[in-house]
Amino acid sequence: MNRRSRSARAGAVALVVLPLLAGCGMPLPVPGVGEPEIIQIRSAPPPGSPPGACWGREATPAVIETVTEQILLQPAQVRSDGTVEMPAVYKTETRQSIVKERRELWFRTPCQHELTPDLVASLQRALAARGLYGGQINGMMDRPTRHAVRGYQAPLGLDSGILSLAAARKLGLAVVDVKPGDA
Repeated sequence: MNRRSRSARAGAVALVVLPLLAGCGMPLPVPGVGEPEIIQIRSAPPPGSPPGACWGREATPAVIETVTEQILLQPAQVRSDGTVEMPAVYKTETRQSIVKERRELWFRTPCQHELTPDLVASLQRALAARGLYGGQINGMMDRPTRHAVRGYQAPLGLDSGILSLAAARKLGLAVVDVKPGDA
């Protein structure tokens, strides 16, 4: 069987199998849809940052609430015997208000050249020892690893899957800067 007919046969199998899988309730893989890639921003660090430092950024969107209220324009006109001559007139007003402001948080991260497979494997072992990571120790910063990093950092005040330098230091994976006189 030549290469072209094998390719055509594989395409025909996909046309038959994919609709069957869709009917079984199994999610179909859709390129570009799913969990967004975590991006570490290094091109524009926050103002006043030390040169050569790498940074991550976590932005939380604003929470906006729609409020609808009835505003009295004219009160009801009621006779002394309790009969309503003219009912009250109301106007419905809808507005949006910000419940929680947008927040952008910058934090130091290990630089890309420091995130070697050996360091990531050590990170996975450290998170597994704390009961946060149950995946394979593969040295890859994959979704289960990022999920475990988020689980470790969230109680420390950083709800992010990007490994912060502070968390790496706390786990014993990054060098702690010691100023002269502190030792």
